[in-house]
Amino acid sequence: MKQVNIGGVPEHFNLAWYLALKSGAFKDVNINLRWKDYYGGTGDMCKALRNEEIDLAVILTEGIIKDIVEGNPSSIVQVFVKSPLIWGVHVAADSTYQTIDDLKGTKAAISRYGSGSHLMAYINAKNNAWNLDADLNFEVVKNLDGAVEALSNKQADYFLWEKFTTKPIVDDGVFRRIANCPTPWPCFVIAASNTFVENHRSELKTILNIINTITADFKDIPSIDKTISNRYGQKIEDVQQWLSLTEWSQDVLDEKTTLNVQDELYKLRIIESKLPYKKLTANL
Repeated sequence: MKQVNIGGVPEHFNLAWYLALKSGAFKDVNINLRWKDYYGGTGDMCKALRNEEIDLAVILTEGIIKDIVEGNPSSIVQVFVKSPLIWGVHVAADSTYQTIDDLKGTKAAISRYGSGSHLMAYINAKNNAWNLDADLNFEVVKNLDGAVEALSNKQADYFLWEKFTTKPIVDDGVFRRIANCPTPWPCFVIAASNTFVENHRSELKTILNIINTITADFKDIPSIDKTISNRYGQKIEDVQQWLSLTEWSQDVLDEKTTLNVQDELYKLRIIESKLPYKKLTANL
């Protein structure tokens, strides 16, 4: 049985993988898929791909594109979630900040440099016409728990994270969300190390076929809203709203989107160069 290591964030977006693993779908085709939760998010997974600790990652589009441009020997093999990710802009519930303008020049908590929370701070700054040099400051907090601590202790002033994941923290009166900042592209892709693509193409295709079968009908799974609510500690109405906004994909990332992401990152000075489409993606 071939062992394949995959990483992703421990969030509701990835429930389809859990359901596939629980059903034994991968073992039925002689693949021992081992899932690892990455609480540090995209930056953590990029490092794990580089170090060959994992073969696959379900990862933020902009984060993996940045890291491949910077030398990560991996490729995007498919879009996983084609709808935008809605990032909430959060402050401590007891802070004096009320609007985005109040945050100009203050300190953003980020899980790590190169993470989604880091890159989206730039997108948010650009959307609000901030000076990218003078108005952005960062505090590395590792993960969501670190952000809670940093905002509560005034070590950082605001934090961008997926709004439905943080909604229970908002409901508990720890965070207050003052704005939303959606990604201008599909939010999650599946990336694979080039070594895995080259040596295990057949297994990769099989894995994608299995997960695509589940995501194609994900919203039609009986009581899926209750399952998500119970597993991730979210209110049923929040889950239902999230399901209405989220669309999975079974397609490759197209060239236009890939170039658009790079253009945006380049304009924001997050990357210093751009790569051709074929250097970022793998054609299976």
